[in-house]
Amino acid sequence: MVRTFALIVMLGLMASLQVHDSAAQSVNQVLQWNRTLLVIVRTPGAQPATVHPTRSFAIMHAAMYDAVNAIDGAHTPYLVHFTDVSRSASQDAAAAAAAHEVLVTLYPQFQTQLDEQLLQVLAQIPEGADKAQGISIGQAVADRILALRSNDGANAQPIPFVFGNAPGDYQSTPPNFPRQPQFTHWSRVTPFALERADQFRPGSPPVLTSDTYSDAFNEVKALGIVNSTASSADEALTGRFWNGAIQNYWNEITQTAALAHDLTTARSARLFALLNLTLADGVIAFYDAKYTYDFWRPVTAIRAADTDNNPETPADPNWLPEVINTAPDPSYPGAHAVISAGAAAVLISVLEKDELHFNVTSEVMPGVERSFERLSAAAEEATLSRIFAGAHFRFDLTAGQRLGRDVADFVVDNLLTRRHRRDHRDDDE
Repeated sequence: MVRTFALIVMLGLMASLQVHDSAAQSVNQVLQWNRTLLVIVRTPGAQPATVHPTRSFAIMHAAMYDAVNAIDGAHTPYLVHFTDVSRSASQDAAAAAAAHEVLVTLYPQFQTQLDEQLLQVLAQIPEGADKAQGISIGQAVADRILALRSNDGANAQPIPFVFGNAPGDYQSTPPNFPRQPQFTHWSRVTPFALERADQFRPGSPPVLTSDTYSDAFNEVKALGIVNSTASSADEALTGRFWNGAIQNYWNEITQTAALAHDLTTARSARLFALLNLTLADGVIAFYDAKYTYDFWRPVTAIRAADTDNNPETPADPNWLPEVINTAPDPSYPGAHAVISAGAAAVLISVLEKDELHFNVTSEVMPGVERSFERLSAAAEEATLSRIFAGAHFRFDLTAGQRLGRDVADFVVDNLLTRRHRRDHRDDDE
């Protein structure tokens, strides 16, 4: 595209300033552009309110993967297949060009910063045919994947939601009501990997008069209330710690894992693509289930418990959750559970181990960290934190974990798989 040719011309003018610092060249471009997208989606007003940010991560990382894999050739492509690609073409140039093209298309208001980042990356790669081919591949892949997603339903207007008034029906939650639910249209977005949004739809939540419901109701009522005396200080902290955009936490955890395992550009590209394809489809799948069942949130259930025909669930008309505001969508299944279980499943499968010493920094409590020795432990804490936050019933989380693992297993089993040896190009080809 014209944008790339202009950048190449600029690079030619900058040749005398080319940087050959080995530390700079060792920067993993997959991680670097992932960090850039995290900065963008954390910028107030940058992300369109009706477009879920997991879509952007999936598009960018699918493009980076196909661009790098066109050169590396070890795995099957996500979408774009190339022939006659030199194995010596620059994977870094391909990854950076693909990421840049995706991000300037999705976030044109950041083009100046993104152009500068790409120029800095490309200035560190020696001039020549390998660099030029890498740039060309990255741009071509990005354009193809952007074209594929241009009519995927993400830009549709949300579907107006009509609140029910029967016990168990989702209601706008205090103290942030009245507010229309979010992403009512998202189950209609074309999945990245799944055959359809309801492919792994969980069964219905428990009936309001069941023991399962009573137990979950009383658990969150006691542990999730603001200033709870039943939960420990650490449990209350976890409720607040994880109360942010959960996909951001897991992209940062994956950055840590990639660095700890010293992953190559190609292995990093595959790991982040599998992760973010899983997260994007997990979101599509859980919105399908949420708006199929329209189940009320704990704050509504507890305040209106005198209407549920269950003597084991006493009402508290003044109850508020530990995190005060509840996300504006139905309770079942839990989003944190879907995303955390799916992300951990991908990481454990690709890395072939659960053990990893790492710290997680909160999205909403600046500078506050928690430490873990296993990926599964972080996923479990993030999931259970929703009870201590007062945002979910335990059965929301159980169903969400199962849905997240089902999506992850499907993605890992069917996408970006290793080529059979007879299909894989020889190293000296």
